[in-house]
Amino acid sequence: MKPGIHPAYRPVVFRDKAGDFAILTRSTMTSEKTIEWEDGHTYPVVDVEISSASHPFYTGTARVVDTAGRVERFERRYGRDGGRR
Repeated sequence: MKPGIHPAYRPVVFRDKAGDFAILTRSTMTSEKTIEWEDGHTYPVVDVEISSASHPFYTGTARVVDTAGRVERFERRYGRDGGRR
């Protein structure tokens, strides 16, 4: 690797405020905000909008859309030919 052209790769905390979840990992992201982690060290913190702790797919709160019911309702209303007569 060429020296001096790569961003610093260091420990960063990613925090999902909606899910009350935080994870310490390594990244090149930067932030002015900091947080004191469980190990007593202070790390930069990056707030994220959504993570696996708050995403409906991972939390099991995803809703299934009833597309079959919509098609059947359309066919009942307008007939099988779509209203062409």
